[in-house]
Amino acid sequence: MMERLIAESTDCDFKVMLETKKPKSWLKSISAFANGIGGILFFGVRDNREVAGLTDIQSDAESISRLIKERITPLPQFVLTPVREQGKELLALSVTAGRSTPYYYKADGVMEAYIRVGNETVVAPDYVVNELILKGTNRSFDALISGVNKDEHSFTLLEATYRERTGIPFSMADYVSFGLADREGNLTNAGRLLTDQHIVFNSRIFCTRWNGLDKGSVFDDALDDKEYEGNLIYLLQSGCDFVRNNSKVRFTKAACYRVDKPDYAERAVTEAIVNALIHRDYIVLGSEIHIDMYDDRMEIQSPGGMYEGRPVQECDIESIGSVRRNPVIADLFHRMKYMERRGSGLKKIINETEKLPGYIKEQKPEFYSTPSDFRVVLKNVNYNLHTCTVQDSVQVVQDKRIMGLLEFCSTERSRREMQEFMGIASREYFRKKILRPLLDAGQIKMTMPSKPNSKNQRYVRTKE
Repeated sequence: MMERLIAESTDCDFKVMLETKKPKSWLKSISAFANGIGGILFFGVRDNREVAGLTDIQSDAESISRLIKERITPLPQFVLTPVREQGKELLALSVTAGRSTPYYYKADGVMEAYIRVGNETVVAPDYVVNELILKGTNRSFDALISGVNKDEHSFTLLEATYRERTGIPFSMADYVSFGLADREGNLTNAGRLLTDQHIVFNSRIFCTRWNGLDKGSVFDDALDDKEYEGNLIYLLQSGCDFVRNNSKVRFTKAACYRVDKPDYAERAVTEAIVNALIHRDYIVLGSEIHIDMYDDRMEIQSPGGMYEGRPVQECDIESIGSVRRNPVIADLFHRMKYMERRGSGLKKIINETEKLPGYIKEQKPEFYSTPSDFRVVLKNVNYNLHTCTVQDSVQVVQDKRIMGLLEFCSTERSRREMQEFMGIASREYFRKKILRPLLDAGQIKMTMPSKPNSKNQRYVRTKE
């Protein structure tokens, strides 16, 4: 029976005996289960799941109930069940995910809320406590009135985008009905996040295209990096543009047509960035969304884990429900047709990626979450194929963009002109990975200027 209960539980913990003199050792697990997704605490079982048994389950059950009522506030819902396993008596304490969060452990004048991080129970950070308070009062951060007056700010991008995507003008009444402001003209936090001005410091995206497969120094190892801040629609558009500018669309030729082979599915990228903007935790001070692009993959990381439920990597993506941390923002983005309200965003990311030419199952998108962040990993379906990568100087001349550069160099060009044509920010990278391989391969040659060692050398394509 114990194994069945473990299999059915959302989370579990084990105590070899009931500790009554130092009950915090197990009561903090009760707080964490109630603040999270629920769980079961087994008494009479060692951490390795070896059954030890209890000598007096009736007395232990009474002590457990009493200590929970005395030390956990508000009182969570729980059920104590006697279990007989291997001829020994155990107690299974089932705790339900609470609706009146946060649930505190209180003793000696101290109140602490706990959460689960993996298999450990830890004190909840302040920003998690703040989110638990909102959840316990059935409120969300984006719906809170901020005290900022609407008339002091403009909403040009919001109104223009709404009309473009819906065909309907954005009226003054919509600010109230959509939850962006109250009737007195005070903006909600959702309204603050959609002004043309940058008045929410955490509303930012940091984007980096790294040279290779790992992070390094932005100054030495980044091919491109941008920081965007402000309106959520602007962040979405800018993030998508950055990915588009730092990825490639290769192609293969057939008899009467060609097949485009983009590195990433554009719709999957949009869904992933929308997901990050909508579901991120804006309470975490000094935080931002990160888009990190590597040769073989892209990672989109946002503050705040799964709003309700276990870590996403432990879930069936097909059955994840729609639970929104920021329902006001989510509703507006749904109206503008950026997202659906059916919890289908992660499935769409997978489905759109699977449609890419050359896709294989090893390139399926991956999702990870912790209590503090959520990460989407999209694989570059063209990585290590017959077309070149930025590390492959031997095959670099086969790249479509390189062929375009060679055409561009039919007349003499400077290094700066060539670099701007390729859209490459790093001069050192262009010299080492593009210019030098083309010279070594004899695809271009340098035309000497009038003065030796001049910085004004120019380059021209050699005759085939």
